[in-house]
Amino acid sequence: MTSLVSRLGFPSDAKAIILNADDFGMCHAANEAITEMLVGGHLDSTTVMVPCAWAPEALAFAAANPTLDVGVHLVLTSEWSRYRWRPLTGIGSTLVDADGYFPADVRSVEENASVADVAAELAAQLEAALHAGVDVTHIDNHMGSVYGLHTGRDLLGPVFELAVRHGLPFRLPRVVEGTEFGADLQPVLDRATQAADAAGIVILDRLWTHPFALAGEGTDAEETYEQVRDGFLELLRAVPTGVTEIYLHPMVDSAELRVAVDHSSSKRGYERRLLADPVVHQTIEEEGLIRIGWRALRDLQRR
Repeated sequence: MTSLVSRLGFPSDAKAIILNADDFGMCHAANEAITEMLVGGHLDSTTVMVPCAWAPEALAFAAANPTLDVGVHLVLTSEWSRYRWRPLTGIGSTLVDADGYFPADVRSVEENASVADVAAELAAQLEAALHAGVDVTHIDNHMGSVYGLHTGRDLLGPVFELAVRHGLPFRLPRVVEGTEFGADLQPVLDRATQAADAAGIVILDRLWTHPFALAGEGTDAEETYEQVRDGFLELLRAVPTGVTEIYLHPMVDSAELRVAVDHSSSKRGYERRLLADPVVHQTIEEEGLIRIGWRALRDLQRR
């Protein structure tokens, strides 16, 4: 198969990256940072968590700015202890915990969610974004709840059906290298990528990020902004040939965010800061990284 980067019209040895912000719509702090980064050209794309309380603000922004790349962050989990969200399809399903919210952990989804309930919910989330007037460029998944990370039972079938029906690429990496996934997930990815290729769904070569949590939080050894940035620069310097999405969670480190999340609000603020940091952009240029958006992958799939 011809490489993805070549199919996109770049030299076969090109190193293309997509800087994506997850969790658009989760809270106002996320919306404020992500809209700022998108408009400023510091992000290439973002994905909306449609079931969350601040999704209407995010969807309205996306509808009003159709040239920006905005996808749907398909949600089956609700991980924070004080701020929770529920399925669009209601609480009478296999998708909720005892309190009527999405479960906090991925294992619970893999063990308890029925395929029919997953299919209905994910379709409802995508349809809500389309109904809001968003020119959806791609779909991805919150916390990797459809990949089969913990039990090997994936829920990719309903996702692939949506991707084919709507002509949307999906954030699925071909290799576990550089991801938070364990090596034992590679056979799952091999089967999934074969199915995606057979269905004509455009997927990534790699999916990278840096650690979600702020190392040493609350101690004398707490990570500084400079340490977070330096780690991110090392990641950029390691990007190989092909198409790699690098996803972050930039947010305004505000009182709202600190109440909503259980930890690492400072790191969300650091990620907002590093995306606009001239040193980051200088490193991207020095490393010859080509920034692209998901719209290019969607156009390729639809051709």
